[in-house]
Amino acid sequence: MSLNELFTTFANNLLPILLVSGAGFALGKLLVIDSRSLGRVVFYVFSPLLVFDLMIKSKLNLQQAFTTVAFTASVIAVMGSIAFLLGKLFRLERPYLLAVILTVAFGNTGNYGLPLVKFAFGDEALAVASIFYVTTTILFNTVGVVIASLGHMDLKSALLGLFKVPIIYGVTLALLIKGIGIQLPLPISRTIEIAANGAIPVMLILLGLELTRIQWSHSFRALGLGVAVKLLLGPLVGLLLANLFGMHGTVHQGNVLEAAMPAAVATTVVATEYKLEPSLVTAIVFLGTALSPLTLTPLIVYLAR
Repeated sequence: MSLNELFTTFANNLLPILLVSGAGFALGKLLVIDSRSLGRVVFYVFSPLLVFDLMIKSKLNLQQAFTTVAFTASVIAVMGSIAFLLGKLFRLERPYLLAVILTVAFGNTGNYGLPLVKFAFGDEALAVASIFYVTTTILFNTVGVVIASLGHMDLKSALLGLFKVPIIYGVTLALLIKGIGIQLPLPISRTIEIAANGAIPVMLILLGLELTRIQWSHSFRALGLGVAVKLLLGPLVGLLLANLFGMHGTVHQGNVLEAAMPAAVATTVVATEYKLEPSLVTAIVFLGTALSPLTLTPLIVYLAR
């Protein structure tokens, strides 16, 4: 793994993402932009249509899809457990412990992970990554919200909230259409394709905008633990579990890279909503995203071999 190989991999795959999200960050600093409204556009329009388009065009079979779902759940469970054990070892207070668990368990598999997988390994790996992303979204809106709420929301309410997640309908509809073998009319397929093509650029701009809301935490021990566990152990857990699940090719590449992503921006929204140390969560997200090229670049080189 030469320096030239690492630099080329970084320049071709990560640098474009950083530049576009950097433009979003600059816009957020220079102009008054409502990132939450843009986030809703991504959540309700671009994301479900992107996932629908990927699922319709994907050559993945049901076994590969179910394997990815199980793999995703395993990654989240293992990473959350590691964060819990290390947090207890470092004697973190309960709010800090829960904040670290939330950010370590749930990675930025959408507006960072999806474009990175596409650039690094192509559309087939992107189809796998989309299933990882959908599964993460479902678990985040149930388990993640329960963790952040500190018991203020019961599991039933969190599960009912799933019916408000448009991506689930996109996946269900895509599987139904693909299973029956329906051919979409040209105007419909082109409409979906236009939205799908625009999803990733908008996601990257949104990533930059969201990072402008950074707040620095005074709990440097929790901050260091959250960032280090997510960036250093995430790739290792992904590789180990992928081998246990017997993954190969693009399925292996897409899943492992998604497992290695830094903390999800969405955790900052939930942390703020439920007053779960939002300054710590946003600091972990920002610092983890800034440092992620140091771990993701060599991982991409390794997975490409």
